[in-house]
Amino acid sequence: MNNFSEDLKKVLLAGIGAVAVTAEKSKEVVEDLVKKGELTVEQGKVLNEELKHNVAEKLRKPVSVETVEKDLQNMDVEDLETLKAKIEELQKAKNETNE
Repeated sequence: MNNFSEDLKKVLLAGIGAVAVTAEKSKEVVEDLVKKGELTVEQGKVLNEELKHNVAEKLRKPVSVETVEKDLQNMDVEDLETLKAKIEELQKAKNETNE
């Protein structure tokens, strides 16, 4: 049973990490569009605020294993590697606080 709870914890961390990675990538895209002049600075700020709001809303919703699995299947290899690094970082920090 303990192994199952650890696996579930990893899946939930992956879901949270996926949202974080998506938010970071979205912010980068908006900043690039502003630099290229395709968005005004004001439009970029509004869009970033909407993204933050959407991420906050997504985090409030219950996470299911199926939802996380589906999100992970849609990620590219680079994003998965970034997510893996974030999960390992969170696990390391958690282990250090438990010691």
